[in-house]
Amino acid sequence: MKDRKPDTDLVHGGRRREWRGPAVNVPVHRASTILFDSVAELRAAAPEFGKAYYGLHGTPTQWALAEALTELEPGAAGTMLYSNGLAALTAAIMAVLAAGDEILVTDSVYGPTRRFCDGLLKRYGVATRYYDPMIGGGIADLIGERTRAILLESPGSLTMEVQDVPAICAAARARGVATLLDNTWATPLFFPAMAAGVDLSILAGTKYVGGHADVMLGSVTANADWYPRLERASWDLGHSVSPDDAWLGLRGLRTMAVRLRQHEANALKVAHWLKARPEVGAMLHPSFPDCPGHDLWVRDFRGATGLFTFALRGGGDAERVRFIDALELFGIGYSWGGYESLVLPVDPKPIRTATACQGEGPLVRLHIGLEDPDDLIEDLARAFDLGGATP
Repeated sequence: MKDRKPDTDLVHGGRRREWRGPAVNVPVHRASTILFDSVAELRAAAPEFGKAYYGLHGTPTQWALAEALTELEPGAAGTMLYSNGLAALTAAIMAVLAAGDEILVTDSVYGPTRRFCDGLLKRYGVATRYYDPMIGGGIADLIGERTRAILLESPGSLTMEVQDVPAICAAARARGVATLLDNTWATPLFFPAMAAGVDLSILAGTKYVGGHADVMLGSVTANADWYPRLERASWDLGHSVSPDDAWLGLRGLRTMAVRLRQHEANALKVAHWLKARPEVGAMLHPSFPDCPGHDLWVRDFRGATGLFTFALRGGGDAERVRFIDALELFGIGYSWGGYESLVLPVDPKPIRTATACQGEGPLVRLHIGLEDPDDLIEDLARAFDLGGATP
């Protein structure tokens, strides 16, 4: 069938009969060495998607996940898999840059990506300039002779700014500049990146693709202009993902649509309740007018997921710590996108260099999981009552 809906692609993507046999799911194919029947066959072989060559280049388990992710982005040429989201980000960046180049990076970028740009990239002669995430088509004025790539993240992982991705991509394409988008928050279900003009769409599959807080995984899906370079760079850097982790990614992918909708419904209920509390200031959730780029979210996105940030009104870090420590149903820890709710104190202001972030007062990031939202609200109310902030 042509023009299948994304929910259908999630169920059927990558399930080739030659990879799965009579079973519903593609099994775990573990392999390092691939044996050939003759020297002539070995010499004639080459690394190629869907053909056994060496473990680094995949087995049916990895191919199935890569193909399923590619099918979620109409217009994509292929997907490469990585052992985690940061590896996916750094591999994509390395694939499009060379010594002497410059990359423009959104000031709301994921912290470890900033560290990579300011550290390893700088050591290898690549310059990074950070830009206001709300710049939109005005980014054309920042593109210089050395600019070869623009890295977007929308919404920003801590402060949730929604960027004008189509306008930025149009400006970049007019100058022959590659665009890379960290699309982990929305996934292709809620924001089809390729349709917006993105060249390389990056996911931390650890989050919503896996969905169960038990796998480290990353992916980069690229168009025909960039996929060959991405593939070559990834293999040259030795990137791969284990068949077992790829299988966990496939398992999670099949239910991602229903999970995202439940995350969305639960998070909206909790966020609206929080917004009415006197202890809460700015609500940095893309579906709320408080959030920078809310109008762009309304225009471009098909939904919201479970991650958002809010500011406590009154008090400081001590009150924030008391509030967080008083919560029982929210785990305190990094990552998000699993079935469980999480809470984290976030302090992006010291690392911002191009713009100031929104939200006066200490910031708290929540990931709303699949628990009953009424139970989560009761937990949050109790933490407020214990003196987590001053109205």
